[in-house]
Amino acid sequence: MSAFEDRTRRCQDRLADAGADAAVLFPSTNLFYASGFREEPMERHLFLVIPSEGEPAFVAPEMYDEQIRDASWVEDVRLWADGEDPIAVVSDLADEMDLRGGRLLVDDTMWALFTQDLRETLPDATFGLASEVFDDLRMRKDETELAALRRAGQLADEVSVEIRELGEDAIGMTETELAAEIDRRLAENGGEEVAFGTIAGSGPNGAKPHHRHDDREIRRGDPVVLDFGAYADDYPGDQTRTVVFAGDPPEGFAEVHEVVHEAQQAAVEAVEPGVRAEEIDRAAREVIEDAGYGDRFVHRTGHGVGLDVHEDPYIVDGDETELEPGMVFSVEPGVYLPGEFGVRIEDLVAVTESGCERLNDSPRTWEPL
Repeated sequence: MSAFEDRTRRCQDRLADAGADAAVLFPSTNLFYASGFREEPMERHLFLVIPSEGEPAFVAPEMYDEQIRDASWVEDVRLWADGEDPIAVVSDLADEMDLRGGRLLVDDTMWALFTQDLRETLPDATFGLASEVFDDLRMRKDETELAALRRAGQLADEVSVEIRELGEDAIGMTETELAAEIDRRLAENGGEEVAFGTIAGSGPNGAKPHHRHDDREIRRGDPVVLDFGAYADDYPGDQTRTVVFAGDPPEGFAEVHEVVHEAQQAAVEAVEPGVRAEEIDRAAREVIEDAGYGDRFVHRTGHGVGLDVHEDPYIVDGDETELEPGMVFSVEPGVYLPGEFGVRIEDLVAVTESGCERLNDSPRTWEPL
């Protein structure tokens, strides 16, 4: 049994437990997770229907026949041609699977166009969200997923070191030029595509947690927040380092960097099975609050990472999810001083039976390499 089929069978067990008759997936990470077939959302009707019992089936444009059969373990592919009514295919499948009066969980990201078509075609059905079963299922990564996330972490580590070795050569580059250099090296080192918009925030721009990059030139002594990652085998990396390429940093920077470093280490050390996600946030936040910067730590400590860069669990106050082996998330405390600089240090960690495995290991210091 392939990893994709195993995930689908576990999904079916959870559908039954949730009192749902089927999940209807749209081109999304959920669809890839269950089937092995990946496609971008489009205007044509393409669904994967997973009943709580029996075999799943695709409804797809006929142009996708070979692609789906090559990529997916799912054998039942119901095709429709341009000029034909795809809803007729959906209606026939609903009859075969006895879904007309059932409870259907649709992909959370399904376009309203398709959700409305399903509602009109199956007026006696009730609807919920696929996250009812997929969020919990996807939180615990299997060995295939963990191996891919390790490769993505290693890729980020390699590029982190290469970029920091620019040293004096980075002085005078714009943030946008530096971000482009990071993206180029991620691709050269084997990244499939960037996982999100690369952040290169220098000087006061680093005090804006999600500043991407602009035409500001990097100066000697500037702290620079570098947050980036790329996909490896369909799974993303996500790492942040705050560095000074050359020169002396501003007053107070070394102290703040040390506080953030200690907060991140405290949070990583708190990770183990049975601990609640919010307790990891608390471990980082207490260090920063004790140092007097509590009001400058303005975001959660982390987020789950899998096929999506942001997914459950969330490492934030109020998330009472108990950590289990196989969960993967970021640990990324930060301190941001408006008009001056920001500091963030981020690694991905995987929960193990006795603690956690760090998926990033590039230097976390700020000094030039």
